Amino acid sequence: MDGTARLVGINHIALEVGDLDAALDLYGRLFAFELRGRGHGMAFIDMGDQFIAIAEGRSQAPDEERHFGLVVDDVDAARAAVEREGLTLLGRRRGQSFDFRDPWGNRFQVVGYRNIQFERTDGVRRKLGIDGVQKTDAAQAEIADRGLAS
Repeated sequence: MDGTARLVGINHIALEVGDLDAALDLYGRLFAFELRGRGHGMAFIDMGDQFIAIAEGRSQAPDEERHFGLVVDDVDAARAAVEREGLTLLGRRRGQSFDFRDPWGNRFQVVGYRNIQFERTDGVRRKLGIDGVQKTDAAQAEIADRGLAS
């Protein structure tokens, strides 16, 4: 090591919304999740060993290209929920990923766990209820090529 800290993961993502209760209601219709906690103007959505911090008080313009990626166990179910809520799908993504913007301008990219190059620990998989979700051959090969296979 040269004295430089190594990035090892993401603890949380922070989003700003105009109405915290409305955001939690919407996100609850789009995704299954547990609420980790709630405080004055803040809520925390659990994602195993990571979380999303939601703060009331968004004032900036909608995100154009800036986004964050959420990983889900079922991309088709998430896409159907977004469409059912009348939210617009953005870009040209098809198959195992898509983008949308929430009513407060936060741009989400939704990708399927089966298709990504990271693996969750057994404990996190169990907690999230995804222990039966298998990686695609392409994702397994990418994990192995990067030296990340167990």
